[in-house]
Amino acid sequence: MSDRFVVTADRTRCMGSGICGAVAPEIFALRDQRVSVLVEEPDDPAIALEASQICPALAITVRERE
Repeated sequence: MSDRFVVTADRTRCMGSGICGAVAPEIFALRDQRVSVLVEEPDDPAIALEASQICPALAITVRERE
């Protein structure tokens, strides 16, 4: 991923819908079939941003690195 962005999945907010994994399986996966985890930092933040926008629990964030 670009050094400019950080992607996080808040496991306490995740409700396990799996939508993020359906949109970006190379980035997100369900652990124990209930909590999304970041599998790999994406090269392009656009797909992670798309997953964050459709997450029903708003558990995914994409932000610029400080």
